[in-house]
Amino acid sequence: MADLQGLTPGERRRFRTGRPCLDLVHTGGEGEWAVWELLHDSADLEHWLGVVLDGTAIAARPRDLAPARDLRRAVCEIARGAAAGTPPRGRDVAALNAFAAAPALVPQLGDAGAALAPGTAAQALSTLARDAIDLFGGPLAARIRVCAAEDCGLLFVDASRPGRRRWCSMERCGNLAKTRAFRAR
Repeated sequence: MADLQGLTPGERRRFRTGRPCLDLVHTGGEGEWAVWELLHDSADLEHWLGVVLDGTAIAARPRDLAPARDLRRAVCEIARGAAAGTPPRGRDVAALNAFAAAPALVPQLGDAGAALAPGTAAQALSTLARDAIDLFGGPLAARIRVCAAEDCGLLFVDASRPGRRRWCSMERCGNLAKTRAFRAR
């Protein structure tokens, strides 16, 4: 991931899922997730998309906030369902497919290697939706997990060989759990 400057340490911790589409889920949401909201205005959306898409320049407008939240809701529902072993709802699949049908960001080869060309928020959301389809439609869908820490709940993709990863981050949640277990002994 590119430059995380401008994000607080707590916000940086949210971006350890292994997939940009799941990073979108960790930008807040409705209900209990509203306290974690990062996407308050188009400048926030523009900044966040630039960070999660490896420094790509994204142009966002105020009208892009509602679609970003709609995509986030669909990805969140499908991902949490996958972690629980439940199939996705039709409306969430339809929303995801609709976002993916729009033109996506275009990859380019430059002096520094491959990168995404600058684009619009709508193109960035299509790119994220395509990442979600790749994740949910592939073998890693069965490896989507919710962090086992009582006070966390972040989603991540368990890419470990044995497939038994329990925490979103060993540096934070895993370490805290092991410290608590040690103190309890």
